[in-house]
Amino acid sequence: MKPKEIGEHFILSSSPHAHAPAGVSRIMLDVIIALLPTTIAGIWFFGMGAVWTIAVCVSTCIVTEALCRLLMKRESSLGDFSAVLTGLLLALNLPSGIPLWMAAVGSVFAIAVAKQVFGGLGMNPFNPALAARAFMLISFTGPMTTWLKPLQPGRFGGACEALTCATPLAAMKPMFAADAAASATPQAGEGGIPQLVDLIVGNMPGCIGEVSSIALLLGGIYLIWRKVITWHIPVSFIFTAWVYSLVSGGAPAHVQILTGGLMIGAIFMATDYVTSPTTAKGKLIFGFGCGLLCMLIRQFGGYPEGCSFAILIMNSVCPLINRWTQPKPFGA
Repeated sequence: MKPKEIGEHFILSSSPHAHAPAGVSRIMLDVIIALLPTTIAGIWFFGMGAVWTIAVCVSTCIVTEALCRLLMKRESSLGDFSAVLTGLLLALNLPSGIPLWMAAVGSVFAIAVAKQVFGGLGMNPFNPALAARAFMLISFTGPMTTWLKPLQPGRFGGACEALTCATPLAAMKPMFAADAAASATPQAGEGGIPQLVDLIVGNMPGCIGEVSSIALLLGGIYLIWRKVITWHIPVSFIFTAWVYSLVSGGAPAHVQILTGGLMIGAIFMATDYVTSPTTAKGKLIFGFGCGLLCMLIRQFGGYPEGCSFAILIMNSVCPLINRWTQPKPFGA
């Protein structure tokens, strides 16, 4: 006799039980789309040097990822676009005038050492692009701290393709040292500080993707709208830097926020899923730590910029933050 069919079927499985349509590749594509405004701005201000740096970093990351997966005898992971994103993020954190072979070396380090050695995407303890940037900053200090002035058509008369100069943070470093007794706060246009409109638009020396604050902000709004990231880390990061600037009495707060890698770090680097906390409370603590360490390194460290090292340090304590901030199970 044929058994009676049951009207309802129940599937027994382990958590998670809630599924979202977004996958790894969709999230990576969203971040790449969010980076397009600052990428376009970087190319506009720094020209073909930026284009070649981005092309070398992205292509090298793709090739390195494919070779690593092949040598490890694991399935290809190029379809998740994480290698493309790593290459793009690294390129945007480099000066446009850096030798291309150095950009290639940094890209190999980002994928082979900072990512695949630990098992691939989801297992790396540090953000691969930031780890590569820190490696390059230590290994190639001169080229990594030589920035080009933004291109200004007609100004150089065709005889000069680029001029090197200090970034606003580097120019302000001696002026706002911890033991310097500044009698007055400098105004825009003085002491290497660009005008406010230049700070917002990005008409100042710096890394390819860190100069245009408005472009970075547009990308951040897109990521929050797409629910790829939440507001907790960027807001706590930037707010901490703003409060520190007001309390320390050094460079104006808006200059500290709109120059250097603080904006791109707070929006795109510190919010990396793998290397940032999972809880809302943990994200606030993480953002606060990043902002505080960034400002301490800027004021007391040997480098004018401290964003990369601050995020990497907080990456190392992320597991502890997750443990401290995990909510209690229901009924416990």
